[in-house]
Amino acid sequence: MKIKSIFSNSGGILFSRIFGFIRDLTMASVLGANVYSDIFAVAFKLPNLFRRIFAEGAFSQSFMPSFIAARYKTIFSVKVLLRLLGAILILTLIVNIFSYEISKILAPGFKAETLILTSKYVAIQFWYLPLIFIVTYLGALLQYKEHFATTAFATTLLNIAMIIALLLYKDAPKEQIIYALSWGVIGGGILQVAIHIIVAIKVKILRVVRFGFVNLKEKKEIVKKDTDRFFKNFFPAIWGNSTLQIMSFLDTWLASFLVSGSISYLYYANRIFQLPLALFAIALSIAIFPSISKKVKAKDSSTAIRELKRGFWILLYLLTAATAGAIIFSNEIIWLLFERGAFIRSNTIEVAKVLDMYMIGLIPYGLSKLFSLWLYANNQQAKAAKIATISLISYAFFALVLIKPLAAQGLALAGSITGIISFYLTIKQFGINNMIEVVDKSRTLKFTSILSIFTILLILIHILWVHI
Repeated sequence: MKIKSIFSNSGGILFSRIFGFIRDLTMASVLGANVYSDIFAVAFKLPNLFRRIFAEGAFSQSFMPSFIAARYKTIFSVKVLLRLLGAILILTLIVNIFSYEISKILAPGFKAETLILTSKYVAIQFWYLPLIFIVTYLGALLQYKEHFATTAFATTLLNIAMIIALLLYKDAPKEQIIYALSWGVIGGGILQVAIHIIVAIKVKILRVVRFGFVNLKEKKEIVKKDTDRFFKNFFPAIWGNSTLQIMSFLDTWLASFLVSGSISYLYYANRIFQLPLALFAIALSIAIFPSISKKVKAKDSSTAIRELKRGFWILLYLLTAATAGAIIFSNEIIWLLFERGAFIRSNTIEVAKVLDMYMIGLIPYGLSKLFSLWLYANNQQAKAAKIATISLISYAFFALVLIKPLAAQGLALAGSITGIISFYLTIKQFGINNMIEVVDKSRTLKFTSILSIFTILLILIHILWVHI
């Protein structure tokens, strides 16, 4: 496990998330938690869904093993690029043509006039998808060279573009603010593509793409087997990696039937939940996946499991600390980050309640992300897809059961219960014997002792905070 790679990746994600929170608190101050913030959350849902699916491992976890195994890597990579980019551009055109119908699917509880407004922003923001795919493709090639920082830091550019749009139009009518924000999303995507191209030229990755284009016409048939293997694994990988993102999508769909502001409560709480998940679980998983894939390809499974073991204990400590801290200080966190301007005290209380429910699922989701690497490195994307399918069915059941008594909190709790189910199923596929090798009694006892002391200290600090 290369600690430098983990820290560079984690540092980039942290930097990007800091600007993401600046964006969110600026948005909360300018828009508040109301129908307009709900409209933007719905319009941003699709591009953000695909950004997370592609950028947080789904593409690279199917591309990397195939790329490593491919004999003619340059031709293989370009063939994948052209086929997927073409499909994405067609999808983008379809969404633009049927933006009203798509908006109705995204938020069926919206009134007709609200859907008309939403559809304009859905059409604009979906053009972010082809841009983020190019970023993800170049990022995967950089990951093969074990260069992670550029992709990790690049999301900062998206957040900066959106912050600038908010600041420039903060005194404008709400509709105009959302319009500016939508173009800020596209501007951020263009900046991300530009920085990846610059770095790809610098590390001489772009010539891989250029060489592939030059030789594609004459030699595309020789990579047919590699390409077929990739696409056989690609769609299960996308599905297997997208459980959290699709649940977030379904949250929005179901919350559109709840009181105004519910979508925003889920959005802001989920943003807090995603920080430790991305900073620790996703950053570590992205950093060690190329190494694990290469070791599995070399039939060195014991070393790959040792890497997973180290990752498990690092993640368990970090995610447990984050969970305890966020639940104990949920009100204070939301107050500090968002309560200003149009975002009032009652909004803080509601978002904090939703955050508590989300944080219950942080540890199982984070650990599932780590152990799913074993499945992808061994080309078991179909098993990961099966786990995702069972998890989403479970989510649908618990969401429908809990939405009436708990409203937005029920949707967040349903997601956390699903995370526990997903973790159990992932470990079952990883293998009980492999898991026994990862977990040992002495470390478990040490972890339990440290966790108990840490939690008691947090509770004491919180009690003192409340009484100051």
